[in-house]
Amino acid sequence: MKVGSIHFVLMKGSDYKDLAPVFPGILKMLLEDIEQVPEDEEILEMFIEMNVSDLERNRKPEGYNRKGRIRLVFPMDRKEFYIRSYTKNTDVNVLGDRIASMLKEAKVNFEIKKNDGLDFE
Repeated sequence: MKVGSIHFVLMKGSDYKDLAPVFPGILKMLLEDIEQVPEDEEILEMFIEMNVSDLERNRKPEGYNRKGRIRLVFPMDRKEFYIRSYTKNTDVNVLGDRIASMLKEAKVNFEIKKNDGLDFE
């Protein structure tokens, strides 16, 4: 089965601030994967700095990639983030596995939910 979204739900003991050290790597990896890395390195660094600043303050970050075939989303109403494919032929499993590995290495306590509440058909 093709997976259209993978949700990384922050569990008890983890919060947005725990994502700060690993967020730059996650964002860069995602942007490279969807071929949306800004040509100007300073623009990428500005987006990373803005998001990490929010995370360090334990706030939901704004995110960045709004036009990619795969998007990184931080919902307003819950402590999680997810990656979602916006094309029917893109499976996010491999990217989700790489993000999960980065989160585990950073000792973030999270749970994964696939296709949670999002229509993909």
